[in-house]
Amino acid sequence: MFKYTVCFIKRKNRILMLNREKAPIMGVWNGVGGKVEKDESPEEGALREVFEETGIRVETYFSKGTVRWENNNGEQDGIYVYLFEIDEDLTYEIPLKTREGILDWKSIDWILNPQNLGIAEMVAQYLPVLLSEKGSHLFTYKDGQPIIS
Repeated sequence: MFKYTVCFIKRKNRILMLNREKAPIMGVWNGVGGKVEKDESPEEGALREVFEETGIRVETYFSKGTVRWENNNGEQDGIYVYLFEIDEDLTYEIPLKTREGILDWKSIDWILNPQNLGIAEMVAQYLPVLLSEKGSHLFTYKDGQPIIS
């Protein structure tokens, strides 16, 4: 079991992204999320983190995945990834400054643009799969590169 979740909230053709003001990955855009607490499933942690960081209550995910990688010591690590879809009519004023950073809606095209260096590493590689294919997915990386199985 991994310790962390990252969650993407989709509304129409935009995703709510967080520009983090804290380590790790300070200064780049990513989903919201955080640590899975003791006696909490990854899904429960994801739902809680979305609400704590955005004030939005989500119920079920559209798709999810596990991103695994091998660190420099040869040890496996990873994170649980969730994609939630919310009602198109939800009013959510942005940009919004939070204790974690700044929340803003970003277009899917902007996020997936290969020239965009302002998003967290690997997001542009696994997010298209989460957006196009409902279900559960496994993404594995070694030395920062995806391993195709």
